[in-house]
Amino acid sequence: MAAMTTSQPTNPLVGPLLTDFYQISMAYSYWRHKRHEVEGVFELYFRQNPFGGEFTVFAGLDECIRYLESFRVTDTDIAYLRTLLPRAEPGFFDWLRALDASDVTVHAVREGTVVFPKCPLLRVHGPIGLAQLLETSLLNLVNFASLVTTNAARMRLAAGPDCRLLEFGLRRAQGPDGGVSASRYAFVGGFDGTSNVLAGKIFRDLPVSGTHGHSYVQAHRSREDLPAIAADCILNGVDIAEAALQWRGELGYEEGAALHEGEFAAFVSYALANPTTFVALVDTYSVLDTGLRNFVTVALALAEAGFEAKGVRIDSGDLAYLSKEARQLFDRTADDLDAGTYGAGRGSLAESLRKCYVVASNDINERVLLSLRDQGAKVDAYGIGTHLVTCQAQPALGCVYKLVEISGEPCLKLSQEPGKTTIPGAKACYRLVGARGQMLLDLLVPAAHAAPEVGERVLCRHPFDSSKRAYVTPSRVLELHAPVFEGGRRVGASENLRELRAYCQRQLGEVREDVLRPLNPTPYKTSVSAELFSFLQDALQRHQPITELT
Repeated sequence: MAAMTTSQPTNPLVGPLLTDFYQISMAYSYWRHKRHEVEGVFELYFRQNPFGGEFTVFAGLDECIRYLESFRVTDTDIAYLRTLLPRAEPGFFDWLRALDASDVTVHAVREGTVVFPKCPLLRVHGPIGLAQLLETSLLNLVNFASLVTTNAARMRLAAGPDCRLLEFGLRRAQGPDGGVSASRYAFVGGFDGTSNVLAGKIFRDLPVSGTHGHSYVQAHRSREDLPAIAADCILNGVDIAEAALQWRGELGYEEGAALHEGEFAAFVSYALANPTTFVALVDTYSVLDTGLRNFVTVALALAEAGFEAKGVRIDSGDLAYLSKEARQLFDRTADDLDAGTYGAGRGSLAESLRKCYVVASNDINERVLLSLRDQGAKVDAYGIGTHLVTCQAQPALGCVYKLVEISGEPCLKLSQEPGKTTIPGAKACYRLVGARGQMLLDLLVPAAHAAPEVGERVLCRHPFDSSKRAYVTPSRVLELHAPVFEGGRRVGASENLRELRAYCQRQLGEVREDVLRPLNPTPYKTSVSAELFSFLQDALQRHQPITELT
């Protein structure tokens, strides 16, 4: 079951008025001239993959369906629209008041699917007046969702499958909805959790976790800031502060540089309050001189009380070097415990220290992840905020919503830029898979035509370049579109975030590595059938004006 069981959008701002004014004025013009009931087909797609890559992950479908299910123009909406269109006839507002999306049918790609340019993500069929009103909201719900999911998927690929990724971006996100949406779609793209408490409440499949901030360490000046009541320092009969101080002496940490006593007090007090989830931020003063050492003493004291510290977070400095030093300190101390260096019977504490992980943060992006991986950094988890939730490398995806059919007749939009010329007619998209199980290309065919058949050779053509063509004999043919909304209701069950996340990871596993690679990836082809190519060329000849030179 989905976390939210109602048909309402997650964000209450999503509704018929979340649109551009020209959608309203066009709808009025259609209505005024009695063309609003003419059947049309719109397709929502994008022209170019984001982040310099060659793939995109489609997301936002669930919210699109929620929007369609709840589409109603309220009396207060009508009252406001009257102020924007003071010359509009009263009957137009009566039409709006009675409007819902029950006459619209939507076919879509499954959410979480890896997709490519030109493939319709949504195919919207319905009365043109209504279908036109849906444009802006559908684009808004798909663009950012797909962008963040793709960004997260790229970071997951860069970090590798075994590294934990945590979304820490709420404070840097573009407003509350930007923050909540980013938490949701980062998880779909492959992140393991978020620090966003509200997102965790709304989406119950979304794990919430976090550490502490530098301010917590700074708020403790000395050991005098430890709990004043001795009983408050005891866990399972162990005085954590005293045990940690004893470990400080045994490990030789009192020799040489003095440890920061305020930081020590902060770690002890935080561990006492959070003994099962203790992660220490160790770079407030010095990672190597005091932060890691204070952590180890408190972690061993917790282990004596029967608890396991989780690890440390490093938020500044040379993350590759510092992570290696942290791992080396944990492992070396554990080896000494096993060897009896600090007395017999303490080897059982070694395993808890070996399990401690290293979390790295500090303006992490895809490039930094790749670099740290190449340097052999000993980072077990990353906390990523700004570059993930703001999609700083590319702030918009650029989906478009284009009319491709009117009254059953294909139509197209011309442009001097070939990439902006639309492909006319309602289209279905099929993924052709080769004999070795690899995706070869996506093929667009007229929606009313039969699907390509397994084992039969298919001529696949570039939509605008007649010299680019290839025969493909597929071993599998995957239909990417399915009905998702009809008669005012969702078709089929919704998927929860864990299901979407698992599906997204399976999808990424089916894409060729040369398409996924971060540097100079191979473009994946979206072709058209021979019939669609011929129709497109004829349409271009019919509609392209002939230039006269004098």
